[in-house]
Amino acid sequence: MGAVLSAATSWIHAAPSPPQTAPPPNIVFILADDLGYGDLGCYGQKRIRTPHLDRMAAEGMRFTQAYAGSTVCAPSRSVLMTGQHTGHTRIRGNARHPLLPEDVTVAEVLKRRGYRTGLIGKWGLGEAGTTGIPTRQGFDYFFGYLNQHHAHNYYPTFLWRNEQKVRLQNIVPREDSQGGGVASRRLEYSHDLFAAEALAYLEGNRTHPFFLYLAFTLPHANNEAGNKGMEIPNHGAYAVTGWPEPQKGHAAMITRMDQDIGRLFAKLKELAIDERTVVFFSSDNGPHREGGNNPDYQDSNGPLRGIKRDLYEGGIRVPAIVRWPGRIAPGQVSPHVWSFADILSTAAELAGATPPPDTDGISLVPTLLGQPERQRQHECLYWEFYERGSAQAVRLGDWKGVAQPFGGRLELYDLAADLAETNNLASRHPEVVRQIRAAMDRAHVPSPLWTLPASAAKRRAGQ
Repeated sequence: MGAVLSAATSWIHAAPSPPQTAPPPNIVFILADDLGYGDLGCYGQKRIRTPHLDRMAAEGMRFTQAYAGSTVCAPSRSVLMTGQHTGHTRIRGNARHPLLPEDVTVAEVLKRRGYRTGLIGKWGLGEAGTTGIPTRQGFDYFFGYLNQHHAHNYYPTFLWRNEQKVRLQNIVPREDSQGGGVASRRLEYSHDLFAAEALAYLEGNRTHPFFLYLAFTLPHANNEAGNKGMEIPNHGAYAVTGWPEPQKGHAAMITRMDQDIGRLFAKLKELAIDERTVVFFSSDNGPHREGGNNPDYQDSNGPLRGIKRDLYEGGIRVPAIVRWPGRIAPGQVSPHVWSFADILSTAAELAGATPPPDTDGISLVPTLLGQPERQRQHECLYWEFYERGSAQAVRLGDWKGVAQPFGGRLELYDLAADLAETNNLASRHPEVVRQIRAAMDRAHVPSPLWTLPASAAKRRAGQ
């Protein structure tokens, strides 16, 4: 471990930076929580109103083949922050293991280039007092939830600012040790606090290059509230619909987030930094069936199979939009295949920085700037998952392989012809199956933190 730490420390302090000919852009990454591929109007949603995100797509680039880092919260965010897929990154599931000092994050890469770095919202990569907290992982400023369980509660009794608890006016009668529960007095809605904090962050950093990671929790459910878990102050325009209460709440959550993203864009224009700011938007995984929400009601996964906790497309293919006025041509729809592991390399190139040598990512900058001839492609994309007995998936060209559990029977789909993954072609293409299995074996580096079920380990040992 010491050798790894030494290498990481050496990279942070000694790696050369490429020359920068123009001021680097501000970078904002907005992450929704459990937002499905089909939940936005610009991705085909018919009933939930998302005018600001739809406008963002019209003014920038909308991706149709972008992938989250995982199919659940913490590992997806670990991939996003470290640029390593789930076969390499430290946090591969929702157990609360912290990032370590040798784990290099996007924030550290950008801070080294002189960026101010802020995180507002949900972290999930380190508990209080550990090496994984945001302020020990490259962020100058943090306001929000440290872990995903606390983040279930939209009316918590406290949030974190940097390394200190900030007490709120809400009352949670049977609050657990992590801050989870269901509030009886609801005065301060966490999402609204995050939206206000984000606007203040832009105001306070308008004269200096900054990286803002705005990790909203909408439209995740408060799982502790049972079928009343779609917590929101009011249902807004959806109050008069005949929909079930959870579906009103789900739609109102998405529209509320959309409105606040509209306020963020208005603030960028007000501060005259709109054209100096590249804004990314995506979701950490597919839609959920929690808190009373039925993802089928609003067709949240669109044409895709599966939801959160699946490695089928509906669990990992996510909406992704990037806007940068004057640099990204408006109205573009890109089929470029990429994943969250690419964000670190992309941010590094935008900032004129050098990414760490162990990243699995490839910069998206050529695609964003309309230079497809410069764009490198992934040989394949890889995911592994440790719930429900374990699973692996590989995207290889238009082929998609899913093995459940590790080393188990592999399903093979041609996404170009079968986006819904209904026709398993494994028996007809044994050579493709062999290529995908080989890719899985190369991508998976064992970790003592993430052990396979005995049956899956036995299968892998017998291969």
